[in-house]
This record gives sequence, C-alpha cells and structure tokens, in this order.
Amino acid sequence: MTADVFDPRALRDAFGAFATGVTVVTASDAAGKPIGFTANSFTSVSLDPPLLLVCLAKSSRNYESMTSAGRFAINVLSETQKDVSNTFARPVEDRFAAVDWRLGRDGCPIFSDVAAWFECSMQDIIEAGDHVIIIGRVTAFENSGLNGLGYARGGYFTPRLAGKAVSAAVEGEIRLGAVLEQQGAVFLAGNETLSLPNCTVEGGDPARTLAAFLEQLTGLNVTIGFLYSVYEDKSDGRQNIVYHALASDGAPRQGRFLRPAELAAAKFSSSATADIINRFVLESSIGNFGMYFGDETGGTVHPIAKKDAHS
Repeated sequence: MTADVFDPRALRDAFGAFATGVTVVTASDAAGKPIGFTANSFTSVSLDPPLLLVCLAKSSRNYESMTSAGRFAINVLSETQKDVSNTFARPVEDRFAAVDWRLGRDGCPIFSDVAAWFECSMQDIIEAGDHVIIIGRVTAFENSGLNGLGYARGGYFTPRLAGKAVSAAVEGEIRLGAVLEQQGAVFLAGNETLSLPNCTVEGGDPARTLAAFLEQLTGLNVTIGFLYSVYEDKSDGRQNIVYHALASDGAPRQGRFLRPAELAAAKFSSSATADIINRFVLESSIGNFGMYFGDETGGTVHPIAKKDAHS
C-alpha cells in the first residue's frame, strides 16, 4: 500500500507483522501511587552508557504521570504472564492488585516471575508524532533466565509451546499445513472436497518451508504467524503442524478463498480439517485464538489471548 495518507488500521496490522516481546512499564506518580501500562515498543539502545527506550502514546491515561516521573522500570514479561499483560492493557481500576510486585532500589514497581527487569533514570523524552520516545538510563537490572512472552499478528506466542510442537514431531516426516487467511477469508485447496494446503518436510525450518510452499501454490506473498494446531493423525502415525498465516491481496494461482458464511456449507477432506476450520471461524469471530495439541479426535486448546489496545 502506497499513499500520502495511510489507513491507520492497515498500517497497525503491518507493524504487527514484526514479532516482539511484551513489557509492562511502571513508575510511581507524584503521590507515590504505582502506575503502569503494557508496551511492546521496547528496544535496547546502548551498552555504554546503558540505555533503552520505550514508546508511549500521548493519548495514554499515564502520559502526564509517566513523562513527569524521574525514574521508571521495564518489566519483561515471561511466557506465563499473559494475564498480567492484559490487565495492564485495560482500564482496570487497580491494576497492581492482580500482580505480585515490590518496590525496586529506586522506588519503581518490579514484578515477580518476569523474564527480566530494568530500573532506569529518565534520560530523555523525544517527540514522535502521536507518541513520545522515552529513553532511560539503566541503573539496576536482573535477568531471571525465564523465557519471554512473545506477540505477533494480534496474538501471543511462547517459546515453550512452540518448542513443544517442534519436538513432538522431530522424528520422521512432518505434515505442515496452514490456515491461510486473506481479509477474513480462508484459503482451501480442491474442488468439491476441500482441504487445507499442506506439504511434507523432514528437518529444516518448518515455517520457512511452509511459507515457500504456500507462495509457490498461491502466487501471493505469505507471512507465517503463530502455531495453530499440532496433532498426530493416528491413521498414518504422522505428526501435523498447522500454522496461522496471512496472504497478500490478489487472486490465488490455485485453490480459492472462502469467507466464513461460505465455509458452513463446504465439504472437507477430513474431520480434522473440518474441526480446524470450525474452530478458526469461531475464534476469529471473538478475537481470541487457541493452540491445539492432541490427535485428530481429541486434545487440548491452549489459549493465545488477543491482546487489548495499549493504555
């Protein structure tokens, strides 16, 4: 998309293609009350001197308190802290009541069980459109060694679940599939009987292999997103890894995109495919996605909560 004026939603979605960690920025206001907000716009800047930055919307309820604070902390959330992220992204009356925290050496709220934390003195505040860039000088930090929580394309992901999926299928041939989405429609292969696009692979990078296959199949640009289903097909003993993916605009070279209303009457090649499609239609309608682990008849869905807008 090229224009002097962009569609803000489309631009936000494009920014969201970049996978990030998730942090909660905390400080104390003038009255000593703890304040905090969820942010994934955190970046390390320099080792000498030790600097980092985070971006804050000028529309944030925390804007005045945050920009007038002399010190702040960055809490890098661990993979078990999705609820913490959501709490600090919503207009909750007392966000800190739902989290275990303490005051750090410099008086900033530090959370328990985070992947890492940094206390900072305010180094600079730079105007940047509808945001400000807050640069902090690190005065104290701790690295717990825990895996961080990830975020991309509107959903959380965790190294633990992703690693579980790959290790579950590390031996033998893997069948890779995709729920390939384009503007809310799902790509399906076949004519009368429809199936998710899939290919087989042994070793290598499954996401890269799948992206190349989908681009060759459709002739469209494809971005692989989060893991959606990992299951064993007991009929052939093969492991299946299904990703959510996004396709660029345009007509596909093969297959077709069907909207949710059209999917209701579709005939699928297997019950597993039907289950994946039906679950995707339901989850996309409410904006909360899950990651399925099991076999073709039963398993467990681990929630990948859709993050609320930053406050």
